[in-house]
Amino acid sequence: MAPVFVLTVFIAVLCSVQGRSTGKASFEKSEEDMEIDSTNTNSIKEEDFSASTLIEKANRNLGKSLDEPLVMFGDIAVNTGFMNADPCTASGCKWKKYSDGNVYVPYVISNQYSAPQERYVIESGLQTFAASTCVQFIPRTNQRDFVDIQSQSGCFSYIGRQDNGQVVSLNKNGCVYLSVVQHEMLHALGFNHEQSRSDRDSHVRILTQNIMPEMEDNFKRINTINLGTPYDYNSVMQYGRLAFSKNNQPTILPIPDSSAVIGMATQMSPIDILRINLLYNCSRQFD
Repeated sequence: MAPVFVLTVFIAVLCSVQGRSTGKASFEKSEEDMEIDSTNTNSIKEEDFSASTLIEKANRNLGKSLDEPLVMFGDIAVNTGFMNADPCTASGCKWKKYSDGNVYVPYVISNQYSAPQERYVIESGLQTFAASTCVQFIPRTNQRDFVDIQSQSGCFSYIGRQDNGQVVSLNKNGCVYLSVVQHEMLHALGFNHEQSRSDRDSHVRILTQNIMPEMEDNFKRINTINLGTPYDYNSVMQYGRLAFSKNNQPTILPIPDSSAVIGMATQMSPIDILRINLLYNCSRQFD
């Protein structure tokens, strides 16, 4: 793809998203301000907390149910026996692009979500993709491959398109927030966490001595396809500096500026959106 075209798409997306942004302040809260009381998570306005903070809290007890998939890297489901989450988009796990230029991803929402507000948040999160990309989540009719949104033990998703119905878990008591819906659907579209990028060591330092025991997999570096896009501290896929900390000391530090704000996104960033459009070769313009 020509550099001029990529730059043009990036500028257009940046302008579009900034026009809808809730404001810079949402990315500038301190980690201390982001601590969540485990007794009242769903009573807090979702825009007050980043996706990574909500997911980490919701997934504290993940993995205790034998009928749920193996979950690694924090919130990435893997088939038993598949021991990594390497990118698969170069070998068949992208969703199909149709002749009209759109990528249609069928979905089903479980009846476990009995409150109208729960379904509204999930559906609103799905609709945000169509506003700025060629990806459209549509209710399933009889399609073979689809995302099956359920309230299981925590927040998790497989990477990319799987065969038949693939579970995306959005636990109703901790994961039903716009940012978390976007985060998990980005996994389903084929994207990994930002701190797992192949070039992450040039942008963040992982402090293994501060990571909780048995949580090291959340920080493994993956041979990702980065689509020529820069590392993005504001990505909804970037975890915060205290993620999985055992001692309230940083596990992720930005470099060279260790004071830079990271992992505070409450919605997809302009670069998140750009990457979707690059991966799926979206060609139409978006308002």
